[in-house]
Amino acid sequence: MTHTVNVAGDGRVRGIFPGRGAAAVTLALIIAITIGWWALALYPVGMEAPTWVLRTRAACFGATDSGLPSAGGWVLLVGEPLGMVGVLVAVWGRALRDDLSWLARRWWGQGAMAAVALAVMAGSVAAADRVSGALALMRGDVFAPRAAAAPIARLDVAAPALVLIDQRGAQFDLASWRGRPVIVTFAFAHCADICPTLVHQLREARTHSRRDTVPIVVVTLDPWRDVPARLPHIAQQWALSASDRLLSGSVDEVSAVLDGWGVGRSRDGATGDINHAAVAFLVNAEGRLAARLDGDLDRMRELLRAS
Repeated sequence: MTHTVNVAGDGRVRGIFPGRGAAAVTLALIIAITIGWWALALYPVGMEAPTWVLRTRAACFGATDSGLPSAGGWVLLVGEPLGMVGVLVAVWGRALRDDLSWLARRWWGQGAMAAVALAVMAGSVAAADRVSGALALMRGDVFAPRAAAAPIARLDVAAPALVLIDQRGAQFDLASWRGRPVIVTFAFAHCADICPTLVHQLREARTHSRRDTVPIVVVTLDPWRDVPARLPHIAQQWALSASDRLLSGSVDEVSAVLDGWGVGRSRDGATGDINHAAVAFLVNAEGRLAARLDGDLDRMRELLRAS
């Protein structure tokens, strides 16, 4: 099949532009596709991401453990839109300039271009925040910029009641674990960054202090979604050991536990996400609260070594 392309005297390709507006529409499609690709690659979906999202990210962007694309993925995300815009300008540059000039002379065209510019800027800021957050996770300093670590609060008070359902479907009662120290913390599965790191830091603190027998008890902050039936999967994702416990229950039961332990949080009614601080307690063998950490949970290793 042979295509005929008209070339002007100045060498520019002409005659394949189908009419006014097509170049601008093509540019809008490129922008929309680019936003879609970047959202698919970087939008924080948490640990409960649909399987198709994870597979698509792995196939298209070579997603790494940090959740960021691989080097090849970045080449695709950055290079492909630049390449498409380059081809558009090379082939339909004059038509594109005419279209943009035509739009710029109309109030609704100005509004549309402003809306696109704002969307691109907002997306760029969100992407930069996502990347910087993931890089902070990789460096292990995620809590430093987000929540200044408070001094270790040394305590000597009875541990509040903690009776909920664990990942095995059994009733867990902290009082029955007297005789050994226990780490108690709070997290939820849809949290994309802080919670997985929080649990990871406590596991590392336990390992580095050579106190692997000290169990970690994680109470969900999101009983609406972290229902008991989902706990085994979440515990596996967080690499909890056989002696660790992940707890949930009804919304009222979990809320009562969180209030009793003084865990501040707020729930976004639209997204279901939970705003919370990184908090962990060390419960001593007598069942009393020995210390509370607010931020920088790496300090748990100091407490474990001293306990």
